[in-house]
Amino acid sequence: MPIHSAPRTGRRAASHALLLSLPLLACVATPVSARSLREALVQAYGSNPTLQAARSGQRAEDENVPIQKSFGRPNASADGSYTEVLVQPSNSFNSPTRSVDASASLSVPIYSGGAVRNGVKAAKIRVEAGRADLRATEASVFSSVVAVYMDVIRDTALVSLNQQNVRVLEVNLQAANDRFEVGDLTKTDVAQSESRLAIARSDLQTSMSNLIASKERYIQQVGEAPDALEVPPPLPGLPADPDSAVDLALSENPDIIAAKKDVEAAGYDVRVVEANRLPTVSAFTRGSYSNYLGTLGSALAAGALSQTTKQASAGVSATLPLYQGGRPSAQVRQAQARQSQAMEFEIGTERSVIAQVRSAYASWQASEQVIISSQRAVDAATLSLEGVRAENSVGSRTILDILDAERELLNTKVTLVSARRNAYVAGFSLLAAMGQAEAGDLGLDGGPLYDPMMNYNRIKNAWGDWDKDQSPMPVATRTVDTPAQNANVTSPAE
Repeated sequence: MPIHSAPRTGRRAASHALLLSLPLLACVATPVSARSLREALVQAYGSNPTLQAARSGQRAEDENVPIQKSFGRPNASADGSYTEVLVQPSNSFNSPTRSVDASASLSVPIYSGGAVRNGVKAAKIRVEAGRADLRATEASVFSSVVAVYMDVIRDTALVSLNQQNVRVLEVNLQAANDRFEVGDLTKTDVAQSESRLAIARSDLQTSMSNLIASKERYIQQVGEAPDALEVPPPLPGLPADPDSAVDLALSENPDIIAAKKDVEAAGYDVRVVEANRLPTVSAFTRGSYSNYLGTLGSALAAGALSQTTKQASAGVSATLPLYQGGRPSAQVRQAQARQSQAMEFEIGTERSVIAQVRSAYASWQASEQVIISSQRAVDAATLSLEGVRAENSVGSRTILDILDAERELLNTKVTLVSARRNAYVAGFSLLAAMGQAEAGDLGLDGGPLYDPMMNYNRIKNAWGDWDKDQSPMPVATRTVDTPAQNANVTSPAE
């Protein structure tokens, strides 16, 4: 199914048009040819199977509108038969032995108690709810892409940091062995260096495994292997406080919008089943034709009977239900219970969104503070390591002191890299919860945007019985041919 061009609302598009165009301090050095977050989102937008499946599901939901409309439209049918009498009663003298019969009928609903009208309204509202669900799926897919994108960047940086740590500890071990040979250090100092190097190599293997896993998740979401990912730009439009974020989410979050639409549609469902107790009226016309093929009255010597008969009639029929075994009342109560269920689900969805917004805001703010603190810690740990090494050269510090200082510096860098990842993912999750993280909001101009209204406008008034679309073919890209990922890192750590 092609991706159609969709109009973007000015307020939402303008608020985030800069999302994918501004610079950010890098966690790792990035080559000029690196892939950007915007390119990854565009790729996922056109090829992610979850998003493509949601679009197909929405097109299926659209069809409920013409289906409901069909119950209020004319219904025409025709029948035909050929009959050959194999055994004829012995006392029948003029019965035909073969015949050709044809009949046609046309029925036009006039009044159905409001069932058709309310059924169409419910279907239209559920289409609107489906569009909101499609928005939610889009934001969810984008959130997953952002998360795996940042995971690859973080884990690439961690591998680089651990590789650097191993190299430093290898140099330390060699230096310790050299000094041990000349009697400047003890065997204990050498053992401490060997222990830290072994731990560092173990940490490196773990970080390499994590990087491979992140790359494979990236392929799962985006459809292709990551290649020298750029660090993404800062997120615009983030709220100043959680209350303003909640206010925007209550009006823009697609899950809340869909839940409200479901409540509205459930109200029309009640009216549909209430119509089962009301009379129905329809107009009809019927016609029939029979040809006995010269066999009517063939047994009579003087038979000169007409071999064809024709009949036509028209009228109005009305049906007034008097008693249906209590089924209509049960159906009404059932529909009311489902309406109540939808109401409660709406409140539950609202609670969930409020919790998501506040949690994402708190996580984003906390990560931003961790970034500030971790950067200070990195600066301090760097100075501390330089001082410990200088003091060791004059004999006032031990090898263990150097190893501890190096370990502390590594831990602060790891915390900083992770905090940058967590802050970005939490910020994007906050935008998604506020209903501000869809293709139109992000300015994804890599191609025309999918517009669910185009399919709806195409089929909403369809009358034909023989229309159909082309045989479906998968749109999402397969990843079976992508190579297994490795943990090779060429970019140096910060």
